[in-house]
Amino acid sequence: MTPNIPYYRPFIPPQEMEQQTAQYYAFMNQRRTLRHFSDAPVPLEVMKNIILTASSAPSGAHKQPWTFCLIGNSAIKKQIKEAAEAEEYLNYHGRMTEEWLKDLEPFGTDWHKPFLEIAPWLVVVFKRIYETDNNGKKHNNYYVNESVGIATGFLLAAIHQAGLVALTHTPSPMNFLTKVLNRPDNERPFLLIPVGYAADDAAVPQLRRKSFEEAAVVY
Repeated sequence: MTPNIPYYRPFIPPQEMEQQTAQYYAFMNQRRTLRHFSDAPVPLEVMKNIILTASSAPSGAHKQPWTFCLIGNSAIKKQIKEAAEAEEYLNYHGRMTEEWLKDLEPFGTDWHKPFLEIAPWLVVVFKRIYETDNNGKKHNNYYVNESVGIATGFLLAAIHQAGLVALTHTPSPMNFLTKVLNRPDNERPFLLIPVGYAADDAAVPQLRRKSFEEAAVVY
């Protein structure tokens, strides 16, 4: 059994708690998905801290079933962009349903993905389906999708806290990422996330988010 250690968090009075949560909501409500990046460099140490924050997420049986591939190499980013655009071209020209394409119209997206080269960093999130010990025996991971999804949420919050922007990009299928990055058989691509500063002329659609009453039910 893993030994326990004392856990302590200072008590926050309810009124102060309400103020803090309101401030944090206001801060996080400013976060937006962006497709217009600056090529200004972001220090590696900043990205390391962001990924360590993501890796602090809870996971099934504490298996931590994720690998974050951090890519700043321009040649690899070019490979990823070309492969992603090839898949996206097929999506926009036959794979996607008419309803899906219509839902995307307000955002003006297409199969061109220049941000994959412009952003200073790409983070490719892989989910680890199982682990292999030194004898080659496979050991299951648990609640992999849920665990990696939570870690990705932590990642996006940490990116926003750093003053950076991100895009949760899902070129489907994403098997090309496994090949380009030469990842092992136990890993599957989960998300491709460009990270950097917003471009000076960046703009985002004017969207409305759900109210509390629309998003939640109190029993």
